[in-house]
Amino acid sequence: MLTQRLTNTILVQVMKLITKHTDYAARALMYLAGHADAVVSSREIAEKERIPLRFIRVILQGLKRQGIIAAKEGVRGGVWLKVLPEKIRLVDLIRMFQGEVQLSECMFRNKVCANRKACVLRRRIQAIEQTVIDEFRRITIADLLSEPRRKTCQA
Repeated sequence: MLTQRLTNTILVQVMKLITKHTDYAARALMYLAGHADAVVSSREIAEKERIPLRFIRVILQGLKRQGIIAAKEGVRGGVWLKVLPEKIRLVDLIRMFQGEVQLSECMFRNKVCANRKACVLRRRIQAIEQTVIDEFRRITIADLLSEPRRKTCQA
């Protein structure tokens, strides 16, 4: 009976607010911001931030495409920040690596719910979603750098 009731209700799927890719990007940018006068290798970032090398390379390519970092190839190659840490907002990293911030996707039997436009719950969730977006917009890499980091912190 409970299963039948659940099948007949709107299913709300909540996404992870911060995925590994966004977390890794933020950590890589924090590392680069902390080494602003240096050209840093992807291997160094991976080792110091405990990020798998295969992920950091993909993330750095994305950041380079967006003009946030620059890169130099070769033996003494590496990456560095092109944008000030105060100008790099967490919401932009989320959009870059995850798409738009969306807390819910209203589904009914694997199809978009026909009641979406009139749904009171959805309107409330959208209001919460906007608050979350506004908060992410306020957070910059510089803000994250100013926070104390725990040595045991791992994503």
